[in-house]
Amino acid sequence: MPPQVTLIGVDGVPEITAGDDLGALLVEACAKQGTPLADGDVLVVTQKVVSKAEDQVIDLRTITPSALAIDFAARWEKDARAVEVVLQEAVRIVRMENGVMITETRHGFVCANSGVDASNVGTGSVDYVVLLPKDSDASARRIRDRVRELANCEIAVIVSDTFGRAWREGAGDVAIGLAGIEALWDYRGEIDNDGRELHSTVIAVADEIAAATELVTNKLTRVPAAIVRGYPYLAGETGIAPMIRERAKDLFR
Repeated sequence: MPPQVTLIGVDGVPEITAGDDLGALLVEACAKQGTPLADGDVLVVTQKVVSKAEDQVIDLRTITPSALAIDFAARWEKDARAVEVVLQEAVRIVRMENGVMITETRHGFVCANSGVDASNVGTGSVDYVVLLPKDSDASARRIRDRVRELANCEIAVIVSDTFGRAWREGAGDVAIGLAGIEALWDYRGEIDNDGRELHSTVIAVADEIAAATELVTNKLTRVPAAIVRGYPYLAGETGIAPMIRERAKDLFR
């Protein structure tokens, strides 16, 4: 048989609110749809439901914008309160230009708007935004441990989010938190089909898995997670840190 990987969207998860047992809800939803979690699966969970369960939701009516936020919002027709939240969530502003804010978060992610998102908040109000999890690796571990407890199986968990991409139009899902899986697959030292030793090939497998699952967890279908079945991943507990490029090696900051 040729290599095969199966993507299974997890349907039937209720609207998530603060304090919900997300791991238990996902185990239940997987079982109810006839695809119970099994040893070797990768469970990819979208950031939005993780953040909601962890109460990473901000009421903009509680935010007093700074002068910088007010000025930027006025020039680009944005909500100054939301701009202020983006600034508060950033440890460094990379660029603020043409209405776009590129920042570095405390996690080390360089992304638009510090990962702050106003879509699919689930409150029925435009006065709320969702932040990234405080520690997305810890979020992934909590879900993995809950699955282990309830489903008696060993899986990996990826928390995914949608990021823009330098030099290319369109966004794609990437991994922002990991448990039980190595983020990178290092081919250096391996020999290619022509007998040449590979010297620089390191594949971001966690990002590739996250991107693949967006095909079944897209923004409009209310499918907040996906099972990846059949991928022979490398087990590990290093989390997302190996994917964050060191500033000394980053030619574009």
